[in-house]
Amino acid sequence: MGFWDAIRGRTTPRAATLDALFAVPSAALTLEAGLGLRPTGAGSVCFRAAEGAASVRSQAEAAELVGHDGGPPTESSVDDYGYTWLTVRTDPPDPATLVTDLHAVNSALEAQGFSSSLLCSVIAFVDEQGTRAYLVYLYKQGTFYPFVPSGPSTRDTLRERQLRDEVGSDVPIEPDTGRWMPIWGLPV
Repeated sequence: MGFWDAIRGRTTPRAATLDALFAVPSAALTLEAGLGLRPTGAGSVCFRAAEGAASVRSQAEAAELVGHDGGPPTESSVDDYGYTWLTVRTDPPDPATLVTDLHAVNSALEAQGFSSSLLCSVIAFVDEQGTRAYLVYLYKQGTFYPFVPSGPSTRDTLRERQLRDEVGSDVPIEPDTGRWMPIWGLPV
């Protein structure tokens, strides 16, 4: 950012940090041992898709990058707010492979100039009762937060704090709980 940008009030968007995703496999082990949460093998990348052919091409390249050589295909969906979700599934559930695939999707989008459009990645977990829990990675912050929906528009904040306390030594946790936004209708 230059002098004139500062005078005019313009700021340069903070670059996304992707490497923190590689801490998820150790957090998955901690969650399974401590809280009985198992990885589902599903994760998703959320971003604001631009209009036009470049955006469509970038999404196709990201999907191809993950799906080549027999890798898992990506599923694309758009939520009610206009955000695009690229979902990857591993079978059997493998957090290390899933994180590598999510990182590849994000890297492909970054390479096409869409890094400022990356919002988050979400990795799904499930307990013995079938209750879902998620680790949400905020790119611009470089931190994670837990999200545990308990209904269509309610969340279990006590369980979220338990997850935070359990994985706090494995992954960087977002300290500002005001950024722990609920994400309803997740595709994973």
